[in-house]
Amino acid sequence: MILIRHPFRSLLAAALAVSALAATGATADEHKKQNHEAARQALLRKEVLPLTRILAIAAQRAPGEVIEVELEQGDHGRLKYDLKILARNGRIRELELDAKTGATLKLEDD
Repeated sequence: MILIRHPFRSLLAAALAVSALAATGATADEHKKQNHEAARQALLRKEVLPLTRILAIAAQRAPGEVIEVELEQGDHGRLKYDLKILARNGRIRELELDAKTGATLKLEDD
């Protein structure tokens, strides 16, 4: 799992990760490299939408400032994006999107 925090999200768009793929006993840097490569491969296989597309979907479904994004395993082994969004009213909203389709899995106030 990798956290992408604004304003660095555009620099890390290609650096999404899947936490379950990290090997035990490896250093933090090794975990990070493995996660980045797993996410890159998932993107190349079209198993996940690019972060730019996910951010556009999030802007439509929960307008506000994205403050955190995680790519992780969801139910039944499918990948999902978990986003935390600072809404215009000052509240934090949680949005879960299916990583492959962009479908909304959950939207709620934190």
